[in-house]
Amino acid sequence: MSAGTQAQPASLADHAAPPSLALGVLVKEAFLTAVVALVLAIPLVGFRIVESNGTSGLTTRFWWVAVGVGAVFVGRLALGLWRRGLPARATGRASWLAPLVRYGPRHARIIAPIGIAAALALPLLPIATRSVVELGIGVLTYIMLGWGLNVVVGLAGLLDLGYVAFYAVGAYSFAILAHDFGLTFWECLPLSGLLAAAAGVLLGFPVLRLRGDYLAIVTLGFGEIIHILLLNWTSLTQGPNGIGDIPHPGLFGLVFERRAPPGFTTFHDFLGIDFNPLHRAIFLYYVALLLALIVNLFTLRLRRLPIGRAWEALREDEIACRALGINPTNVKLSAFGIGAMLGGFAGAFFATRLGFISPESFTFTESATILAIVVLGGMGSQTGVVLAAVLLVLLPELRFFAEFRMLFFGAAMVIIMVWRPQGLLAHREPSLRLHPGRRQP
Repeated sequence: MSAGTQAQPASLADHAAPPSLALGVLVKEAFLTAVVALVLAIPLVGFRIVESNGTSGLTTRFWWVAVGVGAVFVGRLALGLWRRGLPARATGRASWLAPLVRYGPRHARIIAPIGIAAALALPLLPIATRSVVELGIGVLTYIMLGWGLNVVVGLAGLLDLGYVAFYAVGAYSFAILAHDFGLTFWECLPLSGLLAAAAGVLLGFPVLRLRGDYLAIVTLGFGEIIHILLLNWTSLTQGPNGIGDIPHPGLFGLVFERRAPPGFTTFHDFLGIDFNPLHRAIFLYYVALLLALIVNLFTLRLRRLPIGRAWEALREDEIACRALGINPTNVKLSAFGIGAMLGGFAGAFFATRLGFISPESFTFTESATILAIVVLGGMGSQTGVVLAAVLLVLLPELRFFAEFRMLFFGAAMVIIMVWRPQGLLAHREPSLRLHPGRRQP
């Protein structure tokens, strides 16, 4: 028995592929991948339309194509060689991010106040120009959207590709109520959330029996339906022209305008200072920060309630949920409704911030960006959503990344799926401990 056992590794070694043959297979795979990249890059990157003196011309950028194809070849070969060297590594071995992932939840009481203090101080720093403050508002908006979608995707495990529909419902609800009925932002905000939640429940009913890819396809279709409605229901949404003259929020009756409407007082006249457009940007920044903190506290509280535990149970095993007496219908509808409500809040703020909305602001690209924030940050991770939102919003602002935004966006998704599929800061901390004093090492 022992002799046979000792002979087995030798026989396996005899039949193992020679290193040269294994390298040849990797080179072949890298070459085929580079060919595919070449076919895609020639029409997308190799040619460019330029305008000069009122005329259009066609230029070539084949040097860029060569660099990109070479990078794909080297990257695919390096990935294959890296995977070849992994057999000795344990499957469940933690990555170098594991200490950071564990540190965040355990020291949230230290990290959270520091992050909030930094966010509060940002508009007061010397570098806080209007563009910097506007960029911060954009980051906070996507953080709100990411936390809302995290309820549906990260906690309940329901893949939603049409989340932009609820974003649009919240924005248009606020715009119509404020523009046609004269309601203020603070009066419209809860109504926009409720209408978006109603749209989420309306979506939830047809998809109760769907899972996985089928659920994703239906939610994607729902998002396109909302987009088409916004384009064609001109009597309500003004169609492609959009809705303008949306009022901005005020501070206790003070408006951040150069001239106050009848019955109102401007902020700068009340304080006796000169008008500065930066004042309104700073005020909107703090409004966005307040809404983001409320959404964060709301979702954290929900995770510790029975409904939050039911979402996590549904994500892990729906059949086990049924066996335990949990009603998946109510759980799914609550996830869709609450996630949509949070998206509606973000949509209402988006409308009041810009003062103008149109259907072009609510396309599938927005849904993909929000979903990427949740996936890259780590599904179910509040901190991961913040990190991913900062990266995906700030990087395109760099001039080098602006032109190749979608290219780097796709490359980042591929790298994350290969290197860390669970996300950057994914950490599933138990929502209920039988022995609070015991923690896993």
